[in-house]
Amino acid sequence: MKIIKFPAVFRNCLLLLLPIVPAAAQDQAHLSIDAAKSGAKIDRNLFGQFAENLGRGLYGGIWVGPDSSIPNTRGIRNDVVGALRELKVPDVRWPGGCFADQYHWRNGIGPADKRPATVNSAWGDVVDSNAFGTDEFMDFVHQIGSNAYVSLNLGSGTPQEAAEWVEYMTAAEPTALAKERAANGHPAPYKIAMLGLGNESWDCGGAMSPDYYVSLMKIYSRFVPNMNPAQRDKDQMLRIAVGPGTPTTEWTEAVMKAWQHHTWSWDINGLSLHWYTVPTGWPPSAPSINFGVEDYAKTIKSTLFMDEFLRKQEAVMDKYDPEKKVALVVDEWGEWFAPLPGTNKSFLEQQNSMRDAVLAALNLNIFARHADRVRMANIAQMINVLQAMILTDREKMVLTPTYYIYKMYVPFQDATFVPVAFDAGTYVHGDVTLPRLDAIAARDATGKLWLALTNLDPEKPLQIEADINGMKTAAASGETLTAPAVDSINTFDSPRTVVPKPAAVKTRDGKLTVTLDPKSVTVISITP
Repeated sequence: MKIIKFPAVFRNCLLLLLPIVPAAAQDQAHLSIDAAKSGAKIDRNLFGQFAENLGRGLYGGIWVGPDSSIPNTRGIRNDVVGALRELKVPDVRWPGGCFADQYHWRNGIGPADKRPATVNSAWGDVVDSNAFGTDEFMDFVHQIGSNAYVSLNLGSGTPQEAAEWVEYMTAAEPTALAKERAANGHPAPYKIAMLGLGNESWDCGGAMSPDYYVSLMKIYSRFVPNMNPAQRDKDQMLRIAVGPGTPTTEWTEAVMKAWQHHTWSWDINGLSLHWYTVPTGWPPSAPSINFGVEDYAKTIKSTLFMDEFLRKQEAVMDKYDPEKKVALVVDEWGEWFAPLPGTNKSFLEQQNSMRDAVLAALNLNIFARHADRVRMANIAQMINVLQAMILTDREKMVLTPTYYIYKMYVPFQDATFVPVAFDAGTYVHGDVTLPRLDAIAARDATGKLWLALTNLDPEKPLQIEADINGMKTAAASGETLTAPAVDSINTFDSPRTVVPKPAAVKTRDGKLTVTLDPKSVTVISITP
């Protein structure tokens, strides 16, 4: 090959013709927020929790018993209650999960020393004392200021058993079951915000076909009434039917087609959906500790499928319910990794890292964008199981990075979605390509604007400039969650490795500027 050499004068002219691009231009992003426009309400129930009788989720995580040396109120840990109250948890789903379809409620009421010990065959064949039952659960949700989402046993139970359970919880008149509840310490009826009509009936809940489930679900919807008079005209108990656990739409088709032609005798208010982030496929084998950027990128790529999953199910629901009366309820979601070494594999214990905080924020953002149909979600699970808010070890407690995401996102509960336009850019690692930026905005009841920004790039900061249209900006402040590495975690010995810190936000002439740290989530409040 012949190499042509230009004289220096020509080389200099060529250099002058090349565009001059600042070195940092690729590390900048522009947003446009139209505060005068609004979308759907971001229902507070999108930030719900899940507490199954599984491993150390209840026993040791919530319940220690009234005689424990760990500070408690009627057997429920005070430290856990205090931490959860900070999240303004809207609802808690219980008793399952797969455990729900083997749970018989009478085993968990009355004097603790009279309750029969049973085997939890859903999770490890461990003996369950049934010390934590209906009244303890209702006490727990009351202590944290939340609402009850109760899952019925459609698998091994009967409609009569389910009806009697709901009567025990909700009857106001002096029926035999209401008197029994009063004798157990609670004369006033409980409020059940949501009632789950089974769980994963396509698999662990009975391996049913969609049509068989629909026939059975109609019976439970008809014959399991709420008897609390305060919930008859307003604050009605919402009935949630089982929906899909795979991206196929067969289950959604069957339930929604039946709902379209339902009669006065039965109804549902929501259709559940379960989807976990399992980057290596089943069985889960990816580590929750000691991983690198490659695992980070693959996991984040996997979790972004949630948006496509929702769109597929919504398209079916829109066909039968264009007015969006039936909510899509993502009542199990989160990441599912390999169990921590040295733990009982059936207890599903894993660590919670900075990667998992980014994952949580991305999913919450997806739910917010679908808020016209997705009006409820429950992360799996609350304590010591899967993507937990809190980890405990006897008297010790530590808050996870995911906990802090939920705390930072509290202002988005019941706020109104505000459109944000931005170029997400790209982050590439190996054969994985991700958006570099994600963002949502919302306006709360006071008129304050909230902006959530996620920098998915684990290696480089990102400079943000946002135009805020439709409102005057008087002041802005924020906090950011980041960490030294993608696998940074909080431990009992080092509980503040991953905690929110103030963000340096500037506003001037309707523009907001902030620099996002690598692998970070930042929430900014903008005061008009």
